[in-house]
This record gives sequence, structure tokens and C-alpha cells, in this order.
Amino acid sequence: MVDRIVREPEYAEAVPGARTGEVFVPSSKSQLHRLLICAALGERPSEIAFKGLSEDIRATARCLNALGAVIEAEEAEAGGPGRLLVTPADRSKPVRGAVLDCGESGTTLRFLLPLCGMLGASCLVLRGGRLPERPLAPFDEQLRSHGMFLDEDGSRLTVSGALRSGEYALPGNISSQFISGLLMAFNGLTGQSRLQVEGRLESSKYISMTESVLRLSGIRFAKDVTAEKTVWTMDGGQMPSLPEKTEAEGDWSAATFFLCMGALSERGVLVKGLDPESVQPDRAALDVLKRVGAVVEHREQGILVRRGDLKAVELDASQIPDAVPALAALFSLCEGTTRICRAERLRLKESDRIKSTMHMLRSLGGIVTETPDGLIIQGRPQLDGGTVNPAGDHRIAMAAAVAACGCKTPVRVLAPRCVGKSYPGFWDDLEQL
Repeated sequence: MVDRIVREPEYAEAVPGARTGEVFVPSSKSQLHRLLICAALGERPSEIAFKGLSEDIRATARCLNALGAVIEAEEAEAGGPGRLLVTPADRSKPVRGAVLDCGESGTTLRFLLPLCGMLGASCLVLRGGRLPERPLAPFDEQLRSHGMFLDEDGSRLTVSGALRSGEYALPGNISSQFISGLLMAFNGLTGQSRLQVEGRLESSKYISMTESVLRLSGIRFAKDVTAEKTVWTMDGGQMPSLPEKTEAEGDWSAATFFLCMGALSERGVLVKGLDPESVQPDRAALDVLKRVGAVVEHREQGILVRRGDLKAVELDASQIPDAVPALAALFSLCEGTTRICRAERLRLKESDRIKSTMHMLRSLGGIVTETPDGLIIQGRPQLDGGTVNPAGDHRIAMAAAVAACGCKTPVRVLAPRCVGKSYPGFWDDLEQL
């Protein structure tokens, strides 16, 4: 796969006022990561249909190619889906001297590290943006104690050694990506592995997505859940076997921005391409929209959200952190004071997303205060408009477009290409509304 080089425009401008229309969202970034990994380590070639390739997915694809797989993208024609054609890596061939360029994708890094150990690969891992600042502990300690060697030098991470099966332990208040990464590697080890996670799971639905793709790939495992811990047990010596043709479902995280725009529109926005039964965490944003008073209709063509009597709510964001910027933009236009809590993990994203969400809304006339784990937002009937610096964060840039639906004057978003990390076609889809 070849990464595109696109000149960065100075800014994107979102016109003020409510929007209406329909949009077909891209494929789930979270699901595509998992599907690609299982396909690249599988026993036969496979094909994954998709709509839209983000920079994060391109990062995972090029890293898997560096590990011996062959992933080729066929772009969509005449409005149909594109295809990812995957030829699995030959696990019998040792990987030496590979360079894995993760870009700014935390998912790519956290998923690929245990896979490098499973393959016994010796490689150099490159990390861009804020990725070197995002913690690997205690995940890296588990990898080291089970046979891997990791040496950090700024943005460069040298990885070698072979991951061993055995007993693994992690706390529940860490990124779910660490847990998913291990679960996707255990099947290729020799012997049985057991992962025990103590306490309440953060972003547990993302782990459910991993389990779903593993089951789709024929990987067998046991799971035991109690109030105190969750334990997974998996035998090694298995090999993923995805169906020859798979279609990635629509992205609820991307959809949240347009669903929130619909909540600010009398006629509403119809979002297509979503699975109402999806295990994606951000499907829960629909429940939040209902709580604030938006009207949600499930139609044959998609999900329509339109304006209702919008009131402030209290939001525990621990299970839907990616939805916070879009929802915060909506909350700034709801009557009353909204409190968002348990969102402290947002400080470790592409930006300090609590702080950057606050600055984004304040720059448009919002009344927002940050707390250690969230935000307090005083709703206004209308925001002013203005210029937003998204701090290189794709979700802040898209959330500014949501806020524009309630502004008096246009919203200018600087360095708008940052949306390519998850939704390269966002500004084009916005223009069609």
C-alpha cells in the first residue's frame, strides 16, 4: 500500500447554522485493524470490503507488510466498496531488520508489539506525533517478563525476542488495546496462555470487538468474568481463518459527529452504513443523544437524528471516550450545565483531549471548564463562531464542525487534514449536507 502525499490547506471553513441531509460513514477503523491482523496471520488469502482508508489503517497495513504479509488496496469504483486483498505472512520465515512505521497510531503500536513477539521478529518500531509520550507500562513489563526485549530511544523502539505462553496479569484501568493485543497474539504461541485483568475494564466494548473478530476467525478461547476480575484462557497452536470475503461495518465513532449535527437540526441528519446491533462502544452515543432530548429514529435506510428539547446531562465517559469531543460540542448548545467525568484517559490521546476540547469550545464562545477527569459545560442558545486550532487532533477538528451548527458566524479549522487519521473524507461529506 502506498501512502498518499497531500498538500495541507491552510484551513477548512464550516458554515454556521443547522445542517440536514444524509451521509454514508466510512468503515469502522477499530474493526478494520482487527480484521487486517487476523487476515495477515491467517492460513489463506482473504478479501475485506471497506469504505474509506484512514491513516491509522494504512499504518497497520504497512507494518503487517513489513512483517511478511502482502496487503493491497483496490479503491472503490462507481460508488461501491473498495477491497483489501490480504496474502498472509509465512510464519516459518523469521523476520529480521524490519522497520514498522506506526505513524501516530496508538492502536497499531499496541496491537503489533505482541504480534512481533509471537512471530519472534527483530525490528525497529517508529512512533510519530505524541505516540512516544503515550505510556506502554505495565504492558511492556508483561512482554519483557515473557521473553521479549524492548529498548526505547525517543521515538524509536527496538523490539526482539520471542513471546512465551504462560500467566499474564494486567489492571483493568489501562487501555483496552493492551488486552486486545495480547489476545490476538496468544493463538500463535506454543502452549496455553492465561490473561487475568483485575478490576473494572476500561472501554470494555473494544475488547468485545476483538473477541468478535477472533470468533469470526475461528479462534477458540474461554472467558470467566467476576466482579473482581476477568480471565481469558487460550490454547496456542491456532491460526486465524477469516472467511474468504468479509465486509467491515460502518464506523460508529465517525458517525457520532453527524448524529450530533442531526441533534442540532429541525429536519435532522440521516446516517447510513451503521449496524444497529454493533458491539462498537460509540453506538452508546445514541443513548446519550436520547437522554439530552434529541429525537432518534431507526429507518430502513439508516439512523435519523433530529432536534428535540435539548437539556444538560451527567455523563460517565469511561466507556465512550472517543465520543466526548462531538458530544461536548452538542452539550455546549444544550440548556443547563453538563458534567463529563471519568474521561481522564483522553489526556493521553493525539492531544490532551480534555484540554483541547475545552480550548476548541472556548474559541467559539463556549463556557467550559476542565476538571482532572472531564469537563463542565454551561450550555448557550448559540455560540459565536471563530477560528479553531485542533492541536493536530482529528476528533477536535471534526467536533468544531459540530459546534458550527450552533454558531452565528463561520468556523475556521486550521490544519484540517488531521482528520485523515480516522476520516479522510470528512470535509467532503460535510459539504454535501
